[in-house]
Amino acid sequence: MEKADLETYQVQLSQVDLAISSDPDNAELVSLRSELKELIDLTKSALAAQTEVASSSKAESSRKNTSSTPAHTWSAGDECLAKYSGDNNWYPARITAVGGSVDNRVYNVVFKGYNTSEQVKSSEVKSMPANHAFVAPASNKRKLSKAEEEEREKKKKKNEKKVEAKAAKAKEQTAKQATWQKFAKKSEKKGVHIAGVAGTSIFKTPDNPLGRVGVTGSGKGMTEVATQAKHKFALNDDDNL
Repeated sequence: MEKADLETYQVQLSQVDLAISSDPDNAELVSLRSELKELIDLTKSALAAQTEVASSSKAESSRKNTSSTPAHTWSAGDECLAKYSGDNNWYPARITAVGGSVDNRVYNVVFKGYNTSEQVKSSEVKSMPANHAFVAPASNKRKLSKAEEEEREKKKKKNEKKVEAKAAKAKEQTAKQATWQKFAKKSEKKGVHIAGVAGTSIFKTPDNPLGRVGVTGSGKGMTEVATQAKHKFALNDDDNL
């Protein structure tokens, strides 16, 4: 049965109703009207059943197509959009590692422009829009989480302490050097020769090639070197036996 049949029955019913209005006592017309009404009701029921079957088939087909379509497989190095736990917004990211099981994948991602890494679930990763163009953030930076802010502040203080320590050490070294140079200049003005300051070495050797090395300004003479003699062994009484 088709929709056209239903329309035909409805037209016929309207004609019978018109005839009955002129001859209400006509039993044949009254019987025909009852039959037409039954046909119309049956046709409507049949059409409704056909529509329901068609809808069910369409839904089943759609479900099969959905289930047969494999889920997107992500790999390390893929570009994607990932949800950041700090504000639950989506940001461009790059997958650096894939873990978890087949049914419950987890991904390590690095958010582009922020160099912030995070582990996300498969539901928190989606493909980039086709017309997406990444623009590096300028002044409108993503708000850091509390842990990230604390870590950044800790590193900042640590670097400041290192810089202060290096500056203090350099200042101390400069002060010592200035003090020594001042002392050397005063000594030179007083006629005191300080070896190693005026370009001379504190070690001095005589012109004699057999001479020994001395230390200038030590106030001590040359160290006497004992002459080495050949050791003589004495015979023991046991050797005479």
